[in-house]
Amino acid sequence: MKIPFGKPILSDRDFKDVVKVLKSGVLVHGRKNNEFENLFRSYTNSKHAISVSSCTAGLFLLYYVLGIKKNDEVIVSSQTHAATALSFCALGAKPVFVDSEKNSGNIDVSKIEKHITKKTKAISIVHYLGFAAEIEKISKIAKKHNLFLIEDCALALGTTVNKKHVGLFGDAGVFSFYPIKHITTAEGGMIITKNSNLAKKLILAKSLGVNKQFADRKIPGIYDVVYPGLNLRMNEISSVLGLNQLKKFDSFKKIREKNYKKYLKIFSKKKEFETVKNYKKNEDWSYYAFPLILNKSSKIERNKLVNHLKKKNIGTSVYYPHPLPRLSYFKKKYKINLGNFLNAKKFSDQTIMLPIGPHINEKKIFHITKEIFSFIRKNK
Repeated sequence: MKIPFGKPILSDRDFKDVVKVLKSGVLVHGRKNNEFENLFRSYTNSKHAISVSSCTAGLFLLYYVLGIKKNDEVIVSSQTHAATALSFCALGAKPVFVDSEKNSGNIDVSKIEKHITKKTKAISIVHYLGFAAEIEKISKIAKKHNLFLIEDCALALGTTVNKKHVGLFGDAGVFSFYPIKHITTAEGGMIITKNSNLAKKLILAKSLGVNKQFADRKIPGIYDVVYPGLNLRMNEISSVLGLNQLKKFDSFKKIREKNYKKYLKIFSKKKEFETVKNYKKNEDWSYYAFPLILNKSSKIERNKLVNHLKKKNIGTSVYYPHPLPRLSYFKKKYKINLGNFLNAKKFSDQTIMLPIGPHINEKKIFHITKEIFSFIRKNK
């Protein structure tokens, strides 16, 4: 039995609609892109939804439009994908890393204000694995110090706090549609914001600052450039995939939740493991993967377990392989003291992610857990 960690769930309808787009000859600037943005805006109850070529492109675009520049400082989660920080490092800004909270993997809110200086311009947070960070508290800190707040929602489609979708607590939130995310456009992303002025700038900036999009030009080929932008837009093929996928997302999420709870029931009473503790009555979350944390006292080597499962054709992942300050680029460039990120280190070094996507069922969960317990028995 081969079980990948993630797998895009594509239907016959998806293939047919992609072929329709290809046959239409309209591969950019089409109505499918508008339809996808409108549906995403409606789903998240946001005022604006702006599609982009990737989540990283969306993050970069935000910092660019917000005017983040060389020598500015951005406070950022230490336990996240490199893109969260590299998106503003590309503009010359300096990342100021904050350790994780020990139970959830999210940024430790109690440590944020200690890192704010005169150079601080923004707070960049990630909702780790789709678990909501303490975003209401972080939002208050950002407003208190007049800082931009950017939410990396790459794994957080469907995550809400008090029925408000994440991405709407700060200035903007950015989502990813990479192949193994909750929905896929093959590659792509979406920015949501309640700020109309910011949305206008983002729309210009993602399309080379052109003032009239293809359908708005009274005379074909005639337009003006009114903003220093780039080409970071989403194409029609990605858009039609995203449109179809988003219509199925609620059914995908129900399967993910069922699978997550099945794992939780199996592992929660096993002394060799911990589970992420970040559940609050006023929150819903995206159910991206099942994070299994290995207790140090169990003396189970995470990488050996990963390799054992790999040999059994069971896909797993690690989120993330290192706290960002431990990655070579950041460590060398910013001379970071790695002793300040012990909680993030725990999540990087002791956690294995198990698949819970719609391609997983109870039979596969039984097979995965059986192989994990077999490994433990043999390695005690």
